[in-house]
Amino acid sequence: MSLKIQRFVCNPFQENCFVVSDESNEGVIIDCGAFFAEERTAIVDYVEKEGISLKHLIATHGHVDHHFGDNTIYEKYGLRPEVSAKDEYLQGKLNEQCLTFCGQSLGYEMPPVGKYLSDDDVIEFGSHRFTIIPTPGHTPGSVFFYCKKENIAFSGDTLFRMSIGRTDFELGNYDDIIVSLQSLPKHMPLDTTILPGHGPQTTLGEEVQCNPYFK
Repeated sequence: MSLKIQRFVCNPFQENCFVVSDESNEGVIIDCGAFFAEERTAIVDYVEKEGISLKHLIATHGHVDHHFGDNTIYEKYGLRPEVSAKDEYLQGKLNEQCLTFCGQSLGYEMPPVGKYLSDDDVIEFGSHRFTIIPTPGHTPGSVFFYCKKENIAFSGDTLFRMSIGRTDFELGNYDDIIVSLQSLPKHMPLDTTILPGHGPQTTLGEEVQCNPYFK
């Protein structure tokens, strides 16, 4: 694999933020949930040490635990978050989400969205491209970012190792997430590596075979 993927486990919700780059030293940040100062510093230090030229700040969905650090990336690199247009409502309520989930306000301004993504958009950097696979259910705009060249997908909170994302939050829909899961083998091979928004990596094949939500 020519992709270099660095995971940072962030915030009280143990969210996975990924910095992804290739041999060109261009890269993207996926789900920058960095909340504490040391988490923000660790991500910036890694980007600087590796000499990565960041092209995109992308998000698998519009929940605040995947966006806490957006302001740091915006202030340092001028990148604004890119998130599905179907999560525009949630993206506009990040501070309210923080109050609900954390019992306190953010205490800082979030950058405006740079682009609301459509399902046919492509995220490009270096010699790589991510296509977007819509996976509504956890939120209406939940997506996978899929790299066919490397056979790897970033699943956000739709699919975890032997579990799935919750659907009891605002705009969540259990029936939708089940349909999304069942559609995945149409979009990628079973040996695709899955990197979730929380917890350890898995493969699509393992999940299809063993995850009870695929039954």
